[in-house]
Amino acid sequence: MNVVRVKQLSVEKPDQTKRSLAGDPKHMLVDRINFDLNAGEILAIIGPNGAGKSTLIKALAGDIQHTGEAIITGLAATSIQRARQIAVLPQLSLLNFPYRVSEVVNLARIPHRSGWAWDQQVVDQALSLMDIKFLKDRFYTELSGGEKQRVQLARALAQIWDVGDAANGTRLLLLDEPTTALDLGHQRDLMLAVQKFAKQGVAVVMVLHDINLAARYADTMLALLCSEQIAYGPVEQVVTADNISRLFGIQAEIVRHPRSGTPVVIGV
Repeated sequence: MNVVRVKQLSVEKPDQTKRSLAGDPKHMLVDRINFDLNAGEILAIIGPNGAGKSTLIKALAGDIQHTGEAIITGLAATSIQRARQIAVLPQLSLLNFPYRVSEVVNLARIPHRSGWAWDQQVVDQALSLMDIKFLKDRFYTELSGGEKQRVQLARALAQIWDVGDAANGTRLLLLDEPTTALDLGHQRDLMLAVQKFAKQGVAVVMVLHDINLAARYADTMLALLCSEQIAYGPVEQVVTADNISRLFGIQAEIVRHPRSGTPVVIGV
């Protein structure tokens, strides 16, 4: 089932300098983006800093205005129902109150009316999937950066945990740099958890800076450069030496991972 269909999506931002010099009041943050995403699939967005990756996530979440289309199949009419369908992990999650970890994750259950007992089961299952159940009673403010990131992902998962909670069965997970502050082992564990969650019928869009990690776990990729889409499709079609050179200004060799067979970028 198609969950997301994006057609000619663009986001503009006022620019006073351009207005004064050229009479043009706006410039593009993302410019005419197109892609489709099915339930159970992971789309990885790659590109250099400032390419428009986070802006695209915000547009999909409905947090900023855009032109063009961002159609989410079966999206509910009310904000409370949509909160049961779409969960977002932003690039930076600010929480400075000494909540316990279980309380932080339980915040995701606010849009639901599923009852205390079921909510606690969901919280426990989300913590277990992220392998942080042992942190359940710790204060969030006492955690390391990597531990906080895993708690925040558990919170996002708990928000759309059960297909029965989502109107029309639509579930969309939006992740902006989810592996921030994680070591190699926990990066792998996080990606495996997201992959497992996607297989339950969840459509996932994630921004990743680690191209090799994205190539290993994504089904499709979208490459952005200077707000524009330069490549979209299966991983093998996007992760090429020419595209990596164009995106990041480096020479690269593409080899195959010895186990997964997915593309691996080696700088030369």
